Amino acid sequence: MFYYLFTYLDEAFDVPGAGVFQYITFRAAAAVILSLVISLLFGKSLIRILVKKQVDETIRDLGLAGQSEKKGTPTMGGLIILSAVLIPTLLFAKLDNIYILLMLFTTVWLGMIGFLDDYIKVFRKNKKGLAGKFKIYGQIVLGLVIGLTMHFSDNIVIREKVSDVKLIETREDGEIVKITNPAQKFTKESHKSTKTSIPFFKNNEADYSKILSFLGEGYKEWSFLIFIPIVIFIIVGVSNGANLTDGIDGLATGTSAIIGATLAILAWVSGNIVFADYLNIMYLPETGELTIFISAFVGACIGFLWYNTYPAQVFMGDTGSLAIGGIIAVFAILIRKELLIPILCGIFLAESLSVILQVSFFKYTRMRFGTGRRIFKMSPLHHHYQLSGYAEPKIVQRFFIIGIMLAVFTIITLKLR
Repeated sequence: MFYYLFTYLDEAFDVPGAGVFQYITFRAAAAVILSLVISLLFGKSLIRILVKKQVDETIRDLGLAGQSEKKGTPTMGGLIILSAVLIPTLLFAKLDNIYILLMLFTTVWLGMIGFLDDYIKVFRKNKKGLAGKFKIYGQIVLGLVIGLTMHFSDNIVIREKVSDVKLIETREDGEIVKITNPAQKFTKESHKSTKTSIPFFKNNEADYSKILSFLGEGYKEWSFLIFIPIVIFIIVGVSNGANLTDGIDGLATGTSAIIGATLAILAWVSGNIVFADYLNIMYLPETGELTIFISAFVGACIGFLWYNTYPAQVFMGDTGSLAIGGIIAVFAILIRKELLIPILCGIFLAESLSVILQVSFFKYTRMRFGTGRRIFKMSPLHHHYQLSGYAEPKIVQRFFIIGIMLAVFTIITLKLR
């Protein structure tokens, strides 16, 4: 909104300083600041309201240290994060940008599903909340919207590097010889593609449509049959991974802030033709605008962490956890960096795998030996360390350190080939 206002003021009246809104870096910085202010000010007011309305989290007795002290802590604090993401984005981003529109839809859609789940738990006094299958259905719908839009919208295109081919005519017999210049440059025209970036490879682009090459000529027309299921799988996996990580004070919030900051860097370089050229990666026109959205996301997470750090004054609930996971997944898909998710979101992955392994091993051993056995003392993984005697703040801080290491390694993969 401000972008259009100040652009008009700059062009029509030459207002001093109005032109600064043309710069993505300025608007991203403004989005961070505003999201922090909203989180801190709105968060304090919302917590008071939630406490007054007795919107508290249902705490199960799992025998964990400090668990009883969490009773009475308000939930649905994800509303703070959602507000601090949406408002700065609406004010500072270009609202006709297809990538921004998809991220706004993702935030609102998953926020609504999470809110409904929390509402059922808190106000309907149903501890199970929204049935798990309905959460999955909602995530599948999101995956369909994102996948179909990316595949069929003419506004989502890429520009990739190609070798410069020169034709040289020999003097002896007039034969034309093709000489390939080792220097590469971006194509002049943008085009539709289902390509994505793969880490650790020199020519680090893979085309999902190649999986259907056995269909013969015209196989690319059916590439959505592969692309859309992959998008759905990533969204469901990351969203639920973030949900599982949200088990102790500040863990999911801080981890998401680290991931968001990394995605901001990846989005900015992918949408900047100079840096994309230097890093030898795909240039994705218009994706630089996503930097504003993800900057607001980082600010929202850090601001929420003010109240969510140990001992938490508020929990985000599924209103926040489902949304932040979905935001991270969709964002990575839009900037064609989804194959970096296992590295960047290593904390989410470890938490999810710990649950899958625990449940699978318990069922197998119960079937095989008559008594179920466990790999971990409790899953998700952070509860295992709690039962191992580690203090909750120490677990969170060490997970943060691991998250930062994974984030740095993710960025390094841009040149590590």
